[in-house]
Amino acid sequence: MALNDSTAVANRVALRELSRQRLRTKLASFPWWLAAIGLIITTTLYLIANAPSFNEAFSTIRAGITVTLTITLVSYAISLVIGLVTGLGRVSKNIGSQNVATFYVELMRGIPMLVSIFFIALVLVPGAVDLLGALGVKLSELGLTGIGGFLSSADNRAVSMSLRAVIALSITYGAYSAEIFRAGIQSVPVGQMEAARSQGLSYGQAMRHIILPQAVRNVLPAIGNDFIAMLKDSSLVSVLAVRDVTQIARLYAGHSFRFPEAYTTLSVMYLSMTLMLSLVVKLIEKRISTNGQ
Repeated sequence: MALNDSTAVANRVALRELSRQRLRTKLASFPWWLAAIGLIITTTLYLIANAPSFNEAFSTIRAGITVTLTITLVSYAISLVIGLVTGLGRVSKNIGSQNVATFYVELMRGIPMLVSIFFIALVLVPGAVDLLGALGVKLSELGLTGIGGFLSSADNRAVSMSLRAVIALSITYGAYSAEIFRAGIQSVPVGQMEAARSQGLSYGQAMRHIILPQAVRNVLPAIGNDFIAMLKDSSLVSVLAVRDVTQIARLYAGHSFRFPEAYTTLSVMYLSMTLMLSLVVKLIEKRISTNGQ
């Protein structure tokens, strides 16, 4: 009888210890960071719904969301094209293409993004417009009045700051996208290219049909993360007076002196957008990993 009682007590102790172990495991694996971010967002939403000052700040700042998302999407689409072409140049066996691509990448990566935005928007773009105007005058003198007149009519004032911001972000991020594509291309085994060439495909055909599809698949998560980074860095275009959410928040805070409301709302807006995009990137990574297995 005593032996049975001892066995029962030992079993209960073992069960309690097992329950504690399971609880510790669950607590350790729980995404506390996500809960903390959710608490911040929920608290801010509560303030927006119930505090007039926060509600006014949100109603004013949200007008710039469309501009922010449009600039981000257009700029990143263009930067991917620039990055793909430059990435191909980086892995090319042509010395000229390789050096030009490397020069561009190292130049843009060596300049702070804010400085490059100023330079491209306020120096490079006006310089290019003036060059087109001069080219138009020369073509008109040669008798090509149609295209010459069109080019000579180019005016710096006609190029909006939003377009300059898109050009600046595209050129700047093109260098970072180039390194992503270069790494993706080089991640494909060399034997794939050799096998494709042995089947009679040209270098271009092998790259287009064999290498690039695998490379793009490998770099999709990195492309997603880079897009999130551009969404955050798009706030820098506010220095060009582009009316994105950051610029509107700065103007609102400047005239109302409600700095806590303006910048808390702005921060949570960016946090919410980047969090949603991060979850999408994680889903893509999971799907790619599952398909790979």
